Amino acid sequence: MTSFGSRLAAAVDARGRLCVGIDPHASLLDAWGLPASAEGVREFGLRVVDAARSRVGVVKPQVAFFERYGSAGFAALEEVIGTARAAGLVVIADAKRGDIGTTMDGYAEAWLAAGSPLESDAVTVSPYLGPDSLRGTIATAVREGKGVYVLAATSNPEAAGLQSAEVTVVDAERGQTVADWVAQRAGSVNSSAVVGDDRFGPVGFVVGATVERADLGLSDASLLRASILAPGFGAQGARLRDLGERFGPLASQVLASASRSILGAGPDGIGAAIDTHNSELQDARHA
Repeated sequence: MTSFGSRLAAAVDARGRLCVGIDPHASLLDAWGLPASAEGVREFGLRVVDAARSRVGVVKPQVAFFERYGSAGFAALEEVIGTARAAGLVVIADAKRGDIGTTMDGYAEAWLAAGSPLESDAVTVSPYLGPDSLRGTIATAVREGKGVYVLAATSNPEAAGLQSAEVTVVDAERGQTVADWVAQRAGSVNSSAVVGDDRFGPVGFVVGATVERADLGLSDASLLRASILAPGFGAQGARLRDLGERFGPLASQVLASASRSILGAGPDGIGAAIDTHNSELQDARHA
């Protein structure tokens, strides 16, 4: 079984670090001339996959935009995910699941288990029931050769009060912030679960491209061997050409996620928009 880290590294090496979001929200469906229905999000997702398959290595469907159409929406998502994976794309399901015990185990099986209708290469998860609530999910990811992206530093303004708060539990370092504690605890498996010379372990982190990590006390040391999924490029204000400056020594670990700045180009312009984004990332690499 090929590890998630190995598949991700191969995708990045072959097609670059751009991750294309698949976010069929209502205004985009309308702009694309598609109905606000399960069939509309299905068609939207498949068109994005078709444009992305020869241009990038990673796509990220936003589950909420499919889920709102109930069982038909989930059926559409299953087809989009299956088509993307069959095309050789690494699929990160942006589901942000978070719970405890057997409930979280159920989410893990749904998104990461081989043969599941929603089987993806990785899933986003929330650690705010405590990072140890993710142990079962991470164990499933390791067993199945999949990945987990843990929310660590999000860009919504109200998150800073929580993520920069100091942890008071016994095993935390003095003055350690919630963001750093989460990354340290959840990412500890990477040192033991990395296969061979893989650059990435099974646990990655979501770190907004517009976030100042230092303001949240999120240390680079806690992010070692982790893939960093960085939303916020494009429409949210971060520039791809500034990726190296924003992430410094962690830049080679970053997946630059862009959605609206690509999808807003419409069904006929999405391919060219992806090409433009890739060119900007190339400029960042050579800056």
